[in-house]
Amino acid sequence: MTSPDRFQALSDGLAEGVRDRDGMIGLVLLGSASDAASHRRDEWSDHDFFALTEAGRGAEIRPDLSWLPDHDRLVLTAREGDIGFAAVYDDGHVFEFAFSDAAELAGALAEDATVVVDDAAGTTATLIAESRARAQAGDRYDPANDARLILVKLLIGVGRVRRGEVLNGGVFIRQWAMQLLVRTIRGRFAEASTTLRDTIDPVRRFERDFPEWAARIAAAVEQPAEAAARDLFDLTREILEPGWDEFPTAAADAVARRLGW
Repeated sequence: MTSPDRFQALSDGLAEGVRDRDGMIGLVLLGSASDAASHRRDEWSDHDFFALTEAGRGAEIRPDLSWLPDHDRLVLTAREGDIGFAAVYDDGHVFEFAFSDAAELAGALAEDATVVVDDAAGTTATLIAESRARAQAGDRYDPANDARLILVKLLIGVGRVRRGEVLNGGVFIRQWAMQLLVRTIRGRFAEASTTLRDTIDPVRRFERDFPEWAARIAAAVEQPAEAAARDLFDLTREILEPGWDEFPTAAADAVARRLGW
């Protein structure tokens, strides 16, 4: 468990490391690491952040992670794509971060964020303002389209499972169809989503806003792939279809026929 004092010490250490590292100009603490969302921190909270370099110096500086605090306590660092990193400490605390210049983060999304280090030009603050604007613009749902996609993913997923591609079919069912069902519920019943929701990932804190449906969806995806698909299909119809003219009833009937449901 990361104590509040340890969490703050790591935040302070990150800021010091960025300020002292030549070529680095910015640090943004994201999510529960930010000031605005500090009330959400618990024993499982990690540090999400952006670490910014001077323009054009990302590739040069990225191989060196010596600026991370308590470097002697790191037990693991790993790359996630070109600019994404993860780090784990000996007490299990996790860092997940993007390490790049502002141009490489041009498509980034941000919600709760605290700019801790910036340059004189305000490069980091500008990046976060633009990232927040993108997140807000993208925080839109099209439940009618998402409901149709649920049926597509379930149909393809079960087909793959029956073909013998159980792992791949399970991804269609437990990941893509499940995420689309959550998105559709949030779009269909938007007034029930509270301020706790995550504007970037609709699955985050879904249990807080829709506890009963979240529990039933979670129970569904814990099953073998085809049983999970069948339960997600039934939940889709039970939750969304009644009283909703845009529900794709004919398509749902066709999927049920094709799968022998």
